[in-house]
Amino acid sequence: MSELHVELRGALGDFRLDVSESLPAAGITAIFGPSGAGKSTLLRGIAGLAPDLHGRIVFREQCWLDSERGIYVPPHRRGVGFVFQDARLFAFRSVLGNLRYALRRAPPGPGLGVDDVVSALDLGSLLKRATGELSGGERQRVAIARALLARPRLLLMDEPFSANDVSRRNELLPYVRALAERFDVPVLYVSHAVEEVAYLADRMVVLRRGVVHARGAVDEVLERLGGDLPDGPFEAGVLLHGMVRDHDDRYCLTSVAVGAQTLVVPRLEVPVGAAVRLRVRARDVSIAAVAPVGLSIRNVLPAEVIAVAADIEGPYAELTLLAGNMRLRARITRAALDDLAVATGSTVHALIKSVTIE
Repeated sequence: MSELHVELRGALGDFRLDVSESLPAAGITAIFGPSGAGKSTLLRGIAGLAPDLHGRIVFREQCWLDSERGIYVPPHRRGVGFVFQDARLFAFRSVLGNLRYALRRAPPGPGLGVDDVVSALDLGSLLKRATGELSGGERQRVAIARALLARPRLLLMDEPFSANDVSRRNELLPYVRALAERFDVPVLYVSHAVEEVAYLADRMVVLRRGVVHARGAVDEVLERLGGDLPDGPFEAGVLLHGMVRDHDDRYCLTSVAVGAQTLVVPRLEVPVGAAVRLRVRARDVSIAAVAPVGLSIRNVLPAEVIAVAADIEGPYAELTLLAGNMRLRARITRAALDDLAVATGSTVHALIKSVTIE
């Protein structure tokens, strides 16, 4: 698989970036980390918009930057599309005018047309409107469409939905998820939200203070990071890949098969047989030493404890559980760990409230 190879270093005020990564030039890669980690700086460096950074960038065997050899390809010749946190649309042009402008500036040759991106991003009803009349989510969809019409070889997205509330962001994320596959363009997506990364990305790079803290497949990294996440220790958890088994119309619930196990979640508006991702946070998994009865909790899974990590100077213990072939994390108190006499090899029951599963 072709790659994007990035070596970027440099100081910007008191901040210093020092990153060396090779990423598959396909699918969606999340650049993840807390505010101030260097995520946006890295994206700007890849695009050629951070002249204070030096190093080497090679995309699909084309060298964009090699400071030692004096090579620097300017931004407009890299074939990079950039979607910023603010849409940066032309206020004096309609939605259609913004899209046509991008198409005129695209490199010659076959590529996407206006109809392609209008359909993909559901913009048909907006084409004649002025950009000042659009909502924040609509503006960002137009910005994404404009970036795609420039026929980019690589699409960079810098927290494009950070100004939207959670419900609006959840409406917009499916558009991004479909882009890489439908248009065969790799995406680097900057975020500090675990939910966005879990929903969108195939792989992730975690930045901390300008250096790479972790890398790999999203499910593996989110589990491996444990409590060391930007949003605090309670956001540790696992990402599960499942398939919709059936819907319970009476109670508005959906059953999802994850390997040999089944999880019940609030109704998902997707067809039976659809592939889904479920995120289960460690703080939302309780354990019982014996099979409980009379509970409101819908998901009670026999499991084996395969790892225990307890902070002897803190209140918490972190358990790794295996329920069939499903790995789970559970965060409990050390007091509960001792009271239940739980250790590696113990057989327990994992309890997961349906309403907590994302």
